[in-house]
Amino acid sequence: MERESVEPDKIDGALEMKALRRVIATYLNYASSAEDDVRRWERSYSRLPSRQKELLSHLPKKYAEVRRCISRNFHLISTMLRYFEPPFEMSDDEQQFEHVSDAGNEDVTTAGCKNHKKDHENANGWKDCRSETSVSNKRLAVENEGTKSAVEVQGSYEMDDFHFGSREMPNSTGGFHFEDNTDQHLHVRPSDVDKVRCVLRNIVRDWTKEGAGERDKCYSPLLQELQSWFPNIDPEARPSCLVPGAGLGRLALEISRLGFMCQGNEFSYYVLICSSFILNQTVEPDEFEMHPWIHSNCNKISDKDQLQSVRFPDVHPGSAGITEGFSMCAGDFLEVYGHESQTGAWDAVVTCFFIDTAHNVVDYIEVIHKVLKPGGVWINLGPLLYHFADAHEFSSHDEISIELSLEDVKKVAFSYGFELKKESTVQNTYTSCPTSMSQHLYYSSFWTMIKR
Repeated sequence: MERESVEPDKIDGALEMKALRRVIATYLNYASSAEDDVRRWERSYSRLPSRQKELLSHLPKKYAEVRRCISRNFHLISTMLRYFEPPFEMSDDEQQFEHVSDAGNEDVTTAGCKNHKKDHENANGWKDCRSETSVSNKRLAVENEGTKSAVEVQGSYEMDDFHFGSREMPNSTGGFHFEDNTDQHLHVRPSDVDKVRCVLRNIVRDWTKEGAGERDKCYSPLLQELQSWFPNIDPEARPSCLVPGAGLGRLALEISRLGFMCQGNEFSYYVLICSSFILNQTVEPDEFEMHPWIHSNCNKISDKDQLQSVRFPDVHPGSAGITEGFSMCAGDFLEVYGHESQTGAWDAVVTCFFIDTAHNVVDYIEVIHKVLKPGGVWINLGPLLYHFADAHEFSSHDEISIELSLEDVKKVAFSYGFELKKESTVQNTYTSCPTSMSQHLYYSSFWTMIKR
């Protein structure tokens, strides 16, 4: 039977909704996936000889405590989702577009947590970190205007109504209703579940006291270098700074605190749901608690380390002294900032663990050069662990992946008109557990270039 033709905008909207539903389904399946892991551990323990069980008699108690930690993490996730305002009505309309291929979109739209790590018409003016969201052809503009309150929750795995003190959790927000949602029962791939766990680890990196050491090695060099290029900021003519791949927003917030008109950009719905919650809904430091390291028994010095909790945010974003004009823009970097309105719009671009997230790093360099003003500064720090290098292992689509050496990356940058002003190597980690027996160390390239 011949299918009717469908308008491209409707297809894009349906694919966007489909991607978001998959992300929400993955969040909702966090607890059941973690429970599967615990049951597997218990099955292994049950097969031990009696004498070895006696020797390791503490393990059942440990597994019970892991379950309590899973419950706390899931209630944090539930809180984030209940405050999440989808950028469109979460209807079932996308079912009529099931025949439309989402090749090239499925893993891109929801990427953002593999290994280490997105409205171009009006993405300015956020003062106190409240977000409003709109969608236009896979572009999302998130604008801050004030601060809401958030709540902490405790209990079992169930998605019940939650209460904390005198504040009550919203039963539903925007167009997403938990009570009517069937995404919790959708099949979720293990690779997607790991993205949720990665988000928890990114919270540690960006918004906890425990992550301060990692932030100091990654963010401090960038902030110090940026300040050296803009030492005396005029409050009446503040320089603008773009942070692509902003993740959970801490680096962009710190740049804003220096006096810049700063905008962060992020693509992953997994990350955007969490960053919006932290930036918009938290009301005080150390308000929420979670357990980021419970998902693996490997390389733990002690069970205490594995069960360790962390509290976040270590600073309240709305009280952190951000500069008026701080914003987060959600959407694909190339699509949003490749628009003509962005040409020569920025005084500085700061990239941290970002350029290797590209299908084609040349495209990233081209757009970074395009958006900078003449004489504008590009400061970069990170490795070249190309995210799509092994895409054939987790995607059925033939993803493009251009993987260049550092020397080739610099040659490309020079060909577009960048001039290298400073270069060094910085040793750092990414979302690493500070007490783990295994530490993945990057020798990250750290450079400053200017647009001639």
